[in-house]
Amino acid sequence: MIAKMLDRSEVIHIARLARLNLDEGEIERTAIELSGILDHVERISELDLEGVEPTAHAVATRGELRPDIQGASLSRDQALAEAPVTDGVGFIVPSPGA
Repeated sequence: MIAKMLDRSEVIHIARLARLNLDEGEIERTAIELSGILDHVERISELDLEGVEPTAHAVATRGELRPDIQGASLSRDQALAEAPVTDGVGFIVPSPGA
């Protein structure tokens, strides 16, 4: 049971922030899915976790990472191709508070 269902305007706002283009059918489905996730997080926050050590992983790991080997990089044009705003040299981002 979902305690509070996100409304249409909240879903549209979240989608805009995530740069997602949702069609009409996806808005309702996304509202249900996101509301379920938030409900689950709320239930988890109600647990008594006093004395439970924080973990980065659910199971123990031994730091098994891949070797740091240099590979092919994107060209500048490829890197900037999907950016919403560029100056042809780098990304243009809003000023803090803008």
